[in-house]
Amino acid sequence: MVDAPIGPLLVAGTQQGLVLVGFRAGPAYLERTLPALGRRLGAPVVEDAARLEPVTSQLAAYFDGTLRTFDVPLDWSLATGFARRVLRELASGVPYGSVVGYQDLADRVGERDAARAVGAAMGANPLPVIVPCHRVIESDGGIGGFGGGLEIKRQLLALEGVLPAPLF
Repeated sequence: MVDAPIGPLLVAGTQQGLVLVGFRAGPAYLERTLPALGRRLGAPVVEDAARLEPVTSQLAAYFDGTLRTFDVPLDWSLATGFARRVLRELASGVPYGSVVGYQDLADRVGERDAARAVGAAMGANPLPVIVPCHRVIESDGGIGGFGGGLEIKRQLLALEGVLPAPLF
C-alpha cells in the first residue's frame, strides 16, 4: 500500500517486477482484488514491503515532483496482445509533462482504425501512474476517460504541469 495524494494505492509485484497498481485501495478493494490477483497469476499474493520499496520510493518522489521517469522492472503478464503493445508504447514514448491522443497512440502501434481499442487498453491498464494512461487524451483536446476517475486524471496532469492545479 502507498498512501498517495490521490488516495491509497495498492502496489503488487512478482519475481519479474511490478504487476499491479490499484486506485482507491481501501479494505473492500483489497479483499476483492488480492485473491483475484493471486488466481490470475497462479500464486498467492504475499506482502513484501522490502521488495516493493523501490516502487514505493519512486511513487513518493513522483508525487513530490522530484521524479519524472520510473525505472522499476515491470511484469506485463496482466496485459496481453494489442493492449500490451499500446501500453508499452505509452510507457516508452510519452514522457512526463506531455500528452498523446488516442488516435495518435493507435497510429504509433500501426493500427490506424483502433482509437477506441486504445481507449479500452487504457481502461484495462494494470499499471496506472507508472504506465501513464493519464497522459492519453481525446484528439480534440478533451480530457477523455480514466479508470481511476477524472478527478485523479486531472490531479496527475496538474502535477505534471499539463493542466492548471485545481483551485479547490
